Amino acid sequence: MGGPGDPPEGTPDGTPSGAEDEYRSVVFDESFVRAARLQEYSARERMTDHTPAVRRRPHLHRGLPRQALFLLLLIAVAFATAIYMGVRTPYRSPLSPRAVEPLRAAVVPLVPTGKVPGSADLAHLYANSPAAQFATGAEGIPLPAHRGTEHFSDSQVVAALTGARDYIVASSVDPAVLVGGSTEAVRALLDPGQLDQFDRSIGGSADRDAGGGAGRGAGRPAAGGGDVAATGWLVRFDAHRVELADSHIRVQGSLQVTEADAATLEVSADPVLVYALKPAGSAAAAPASLFTVRRELRFRFDHDDLRLHQVQLVVSTTGAGPLSCADDNTDHFHPLTAGRSAKAGGPAATDPFATDPFAPDGLTAVCGALAPAAQPKV
Repeated sequence: MGGPGDPPEGTPDGTPSGAEDEYRSVVFDESFVRAARLQEYSARERMTDHTPAVRRRPHLHRGLPRQALFLLLLIAVAFATAIYMGVRTPYRSPLSPRAVEPLRAAVVPLVPTGKVPGSADLAHLYANSPAAQFATGAEGIPLPAHRGTEHFSDSQVVAALTGARDYIVASSVDPAVLVGGSTEAVRALLDPGQLDQFDRSIGGSADRDAGGGAGRGAGRPAAGGGDVAATGWLVRFDAHRVELADSHIRVQGSLQVTEADAATLEVSADPVLVYALKPAGSAAAAPASLFTVRRELRFRFDHDDLRLHQVQLVVSTTGAGPLSCADDNTDHFHPLTAGRSAKAGGPAATDPFATDPFAPDGLTAVCGALAPAAQPKV
């Protein structure tokens, strides 16, 4: 039987009853059902009166957020880059300069005993001289058999040998240096610790040439400061007196490398260089003569020098001729050309008590005789 208020036939299908009116505002759609969280409480929780009916489950944080990880990675990369650049930078810190030994040099003019032989036929001139079998340029200074040392790898040994040969070529073979007055190619190969000394030697010679001084000490480096003759650093000629008759310089020399200590390699070199020269401004058919330079050089390399392809030239002994002892050959060589003879008189007197080692009567006033066998037979 129906209730007092129900129709005789009962509540029609689809018509809400009175008990359902209070739930009309609640909509159980599909999204609501999917989003609902179900949790089964324990018996103790169900028996406790003050336990909330719904408890929020805390959100679990597993690991660091992506932003924090990215920031840490960025900081690590920046730090590693700063360390790498600090170690590999080619620029040295001015707060920690390295001690570099200055160059010690001696230049000995070799005086001919008679007239200088010459010929307009360069091939004939070379063929009848001790330089007949010499190669040209860097080919005349081959790299020796090599291997790593106790504290230096094979590649570092090769870098030392190559650096020494490159310096010899730049300072003794490059026509721009020989007669053009350029020194940049040589300067670029020197360790920065020797640049001041090099600039004083070269700059001082330029000042003296501009002044044209010919008095006491003219053409000699200033005393003190370890200055040496410009011709101790490189080979160059007085372009007002001579010019190259052949730009292919004949060279023969060898290189030897040793480990001086755990931080230093040393390379010894003994190149002999032969130049064909003739008077400046002469005709193409003018006879040429040969000028010979023997250089004994010792180079030093630390790890920075090997990495930056630079050298420390610590010892240079040069014998060159034909020259005249009456000429000053500290800034430029003044070769005697074909048919000329040395001026009368030997070197200036040497005073062992002289206090100025660069004075004309000082200890550097040294000359030698050029052996006839060193001249071409024409």
